[in-house]
Amino acid sequence: MKFEHVCIEALAVALPDEVWTSADIETRLAPLYERLKLPAGRLELMTGIRERRMWPAGARPSDASAAAGRAVLARSALRADQVELFIHAAVSRDMLEPATASFAHRKIGLPATAQIFDVSNACLGFLNALTVAAGLIESGQIKCAMVVAGENGRPLVEQTLRTLLEQPLSRNAIKPFFANLTIGSGAVGAIVCHRSLVQGRAHRLLGGVARAATQHSDLCQGDTHGTEALAMQTDSEQLLIAGVALARETWGEFTAEQGATFDRFVCHQVGRVHRRKLYETLGLDLAQDFSTFETLGNTGSVALPATLAAAVQAGAVRDGDRVGLLGIGSGLNCLMLALEW
Repeated sequence: MKFEHVCIEALAVALPDEVWTSADIETRLAPLYERLKLPAGRLELMTGIRERRMWPAGARPSDASAAAGRAVLARSALRADQVELFIHAAVSRDMLEPATASFAHRKIGLPATAQIFDVSNACLGFLNALTVAAGLIESGQIKCAMVVAGENGRPLVEQTLRTLLEQPLSRNAIKPFFANLTIGSGAVGAIVCHRSLVQGRAHRLLGGVARAATQHSDLCQGDTHGTEALAMQTDSEQLLIAGVALARETWGEFTAEQGATFDRFVCHQVGRVHRRKLYETLGLDLAQDFSTFETLGNTGSVALPATLAAAVQAGAVRDGDRVGLLGIGSGLNCLMLALEW
């Protein structure tokens, strides 16, 4: 896919105030650690994640998405009434029906004329939504869209803690639950528009490539657990192997279309081991990476775009830089996008 006239006009992040360190989580798991004789500090050592953030108990994904939507409007030179398309693109949803976009749309105060819907595709939802909006803009059907994602990891992490403490699991049996302890919460929003609406520097979305390897759809599966909780199990080792193999295939097509010269890369934020293996496999310089997993954990669909926003704020991405967004999500799916910031 290629785009000529699509820009990210504004990008903003909303983060919870409550911080859960990896040490805090291990303290709560002390009975499990003692029973299985697990060394303290293994969670941070294995993942590189020092802490993650959580929304207050009872917070809804639409609350998080709305916070990001209001934040991105505050950064934008465009008005709310110019938004013609609104997409909530997170894994987390308020409920099955109606679309979480309905609640967030009302809370942000967007116009009734905007088309609204949810897009969900594990950790790739936000990037997928960008391409949906970009296609409508490029074809001339709309000029301005807002894409938001609000992820609430608290129900999953809390249910995982209960499971690990209440069930007599062995060392091998706890492995599918380990990835859940890396999850954090956050929200991100973007104004995506036609280049003609941009005042000042145009941050162009150039295009990208997507590939799927759905034979691996059983490696990471999550679902509701009762009324308020979530449950997920992941074969982390096989997911890493399959995900990196899919990324290698996608990278070949991506560079054939967009070229291989980039000033900065932002990948999905899983942890230290995943990042290192991905960059080694693609033959990329780790110094070109920018990461946030150390302090945010894995925030699902929010992770990559929030890290891009952090890189811009830190001056790691500057005007004119070519940025490669390397997205991988369970399913398995891979989407790589090129930006000219």
